[in-house]
Amino acid sequence: MAVLRALQGSNPGQLFPLEGERAVLGRHPDCDIVLESGAVSRQHARIVTREGDFFVEDLNSRNGTFVNGRAVEGRQRLEEGDQLSICDLAFAFHRRLPGASPETEDESSRTLAGVFLDDARPLSNSTIMSKVDVSTGSTGLRLEVNAEAKLKALVEIGQNLGTALSVDEVLPKLLDSLFKIFVQADRGFVVLRERETGRLVPKAVKCRQMDDKQAIRISRTIIGSVISGKEAILSADAATDLRFDLAESIVDFHIRSMMCAPLVSGSGEALGVIQIDTLDQRSRFSREDLDVLASVACQAAVALENAQLHETALREQVLGRDLALAHEVQRGFLPAHSPAIPGYQFFNFYQAARQIGGDYYDYVPLPGGRVAVVVGDVSGKGIAASLLMAKFSAEARFCLAAEPAPAQAVGRLNRVFCGSGWEDRFVTLLLCVLDPARHEVTVVNAGHMPPLLRPVRGAVEPLAGDCARLPLGIDAEANYPQAVLPLESGACVSLYTDGITEAMDGEERLYGERRLLDLLNASKDGVERIGKAILDDVKRFVGERPQSDDMCLVCFGREPG
Repeated sequence: MAVLRALQGSNPGQLFPLEGERAVLGRHPDCDIVLESGAVSRQHARIVTREGDFFVEDLNSRNGTFVNGRAVEGRQRLEEGDQLSICDLAFAFHRRLPGASPETEDESSRTLAGVFLDDARPLSNSTIMSKVDVSTGSTGLRLEVNAEAKLKALVEIGQNLGTALSVDEVLPKLLDSLFKIFVQADRGFVVLRERETGRLVPKAVKCRQMDDKQAIRISRTIIGSVISGKEAILSADAATDLRFDLAESIVDFHIRSMMCAPLVSGSGEALGVIQIDTLDQRSRFSREDLDVLASVACQAAVALENAQLHETALREQVLGRDLALAHEVQRGFLPAHSPAIPGYQFFNFYQAARQIGGDYYDYVPLPGGRVAVVVGDVSGKGIAASLLMAKFSAEARFCLAAEPAPAQAVGRLNRVFCGSGWEDRFVTLLLCVLDPARHEVTVVNAGHMPPLLRPVRGAVEPLAGDCARLPLGIDAEANYPQAVLPLESGACVSLYTDGITEAMDGEERLYGERRLLDLLNASKDGVERIGKAILDDVKRFVGERPQSDDMCLVCFGREPG
């Protein structure tokens, strides 16, 4: 199976299998290979397979795709070892899986004074004396060690791990306990597997006499065997064990005996391993020692899992506080109250699908007693959309104040947005400038649903639907026309985002524009009554289904004469 091996980026050494006839690389979550970099396009490049050969194509990305330093034009064949570069990320192409496993690190990585070594060797003629299966948890162990040693191990683990609330606390204390139990131990380390990437990372190292600054070398063969088999292993003489033959970590340090046990969670997942070894040939570890280490590993896995859950809970708590604060900040960008214009009424509603969102509305006072009613929808949801909405609201106010005509203000806002570098983001915008002295409304539409006019007599109709143009942020040269329309006494104009019409019920049916039009035609007079009727009807339609998109609704109109 062909793969891409990460050379440069957040996870060097990670392998990305190239399965099927094509693999799309990009920032969008739906891509086959998701690249988490802001400079990468949503769908940046594609690798296709044709009769056993692999070809790369650039998907009109903003920053291009390169092979061995040259820009890809059209379809380019990939050869073994070719370097594929996408923005600040680099990958090596391999037609077959390289020697390293996807769950191990690159050879050059050094973390916490630990470095992995490739040392795969045949499994025959091994001097491994004992194995203990820990895949079923601590209840599957039979401890044959004497009662004093067993009690000492349990007490040490209980005292050192019982109150630990973070991974950084758990692991050093674990090694401290093991060095007290196994007085012949010369070095020990704990390696954990990252949940997101599957990589193995040395997280804690302890040496009895070695220089702390010297990197401790770790055998990939041993770690991989223990994790895959979920068995604790004991080697009586690692220096002559053909399983570890020629491994630097064995030869250089003259390791004579070693034990390695997996950290297995309650659900049976291998979280990592603990390894203890000794240099003294006269102080080899025994089967009883392995039983104790396996038992300790089971208890340590519980403590480690609890610590990880505690850290996750703390992160979620902090994130919750940050999102709550962001929610309040975002609410501050929205109008505190509706305009007070004699003879006119206003109604507004905003609710994000998450704590923060990308929908937006505003009332902007203009010269001559006019007021701009603005409704916008930033592509996407969540934090990124809310940040863009905050910037957009400030820019919209500035452009409306700087330009005399609504169409010119929207055109300027579009140019500002196109030059801001928000790649693959756009905003739909609906601008209605109300002139209460003339009882007129000027409409400019940038890719949004047209406003709906409910007259005193007659059917509800879209306003200036033929004036709609591209959303903001797509074409800096786009022109936006404006339409000036009269507003009769008792008429109501409704502006909304797609969170209203695309609200879904329990069977994933859309609320739809047709139902909204029918409701407006049947609604009683009064702007506030109309606004509340829309929200109540959407709520009845959705039922218990969670809100899937941000919702924004603004209604304004003349009081009956």
